[in-house]
Amino acid sequence: MAFGQPRIEYKTDAQIRIMHKAGLVLSRALDAAAAAATAGTTTKELDEVFAAVLNDSGAKSNFLGYHGFPATICTSVNEEVVHGIPGSRVLQDGDILSIDGGAIVDGWHSDSARTVIVGTADPADQRLSDVTETAMWHGIAALATGKYVGDIGSAVDDYVSSVPGNQLGILEDYVGHGIGSEMHMAPDVPNYRTGHRGPKIRPGLCLAIEPMLVRGGIDTAVLDDDWTVVTTDGQRSCQWEHSVAVHSKGIWVLSAPDGGAERLAPLGVVPTPIP
Repeated sequence: MAFGQPRIEYKTDAQIRIMHKAGLVLSRALDAAAAAATAGTTTKELDEVFAAVLNDSGAKSNFLGYHGFPATICTSVNEEVVHGIPGSRVLQDGDILSIDGGAIVDGWHSDSARTVIVGTADPADQRLSDVTETAMWHGIAALATGKYVGDIGSAVDDYVSSVPGNQLGILEDYVGHGIGSEMHMAPDVPNYRTGHRGPKIRPGLCLAIEPMLVRGGIDTAVLDDDWTVVTTDGQRSCQWEHSVAVHSKGIWVLSAPDGGAERLAPLGVVPTPIP
């Protein structure tokens, strides 16, 4: 018996508008958590700041309770790649911190992550974050101009490979994903060039595009908490993510207040508001 690929959920413009509401709430919550990420603050305190914005906005967390996850954000510090659990860890000057969170409004999901450097930045960490963020925007631009989901990973990979003196690795164990009535849905969105085109890009497709880069090797391990992913060589890592929709008139970055206009303009892409 042959089995097909998981079915992709294509959204209407009306459904995408609700996802945009969730994305704007999420953006405000990430703003607040990032602003609170100062030396001497615990990662649990960041989680509380984020949760308060969701509560005040009438949104729900899609992280809290997800397969038993105990918090509303993931806080991944230094060699922690993704899925770090907020707790008693006190942020130190020079830490590189990835904050990943999500929100639900009227049953529709958003997912976004950003990296902040606490206090004084190591230039190598700043470069890591800048390259990762720009790689994400190249992937988003490919969603606007490409034909297949595989074009996104190719664009990310091509950009990272083009960076002068690049010695950064793109993680392959963790990829982006579809998003909509659930947080994680088909299709997978690799952040690197593969031999597969993937599904065709067409209106109604909503994706979370999230490259993760490291300063060293790309091998990872999961800690005893069964969540936190770390680099096996102890090198620092970084994650950036946005939820993006292809609607009937174009694309819109759902978790960016300007729909991605500022960062997409240099890449020749003009996002179109959701009709």
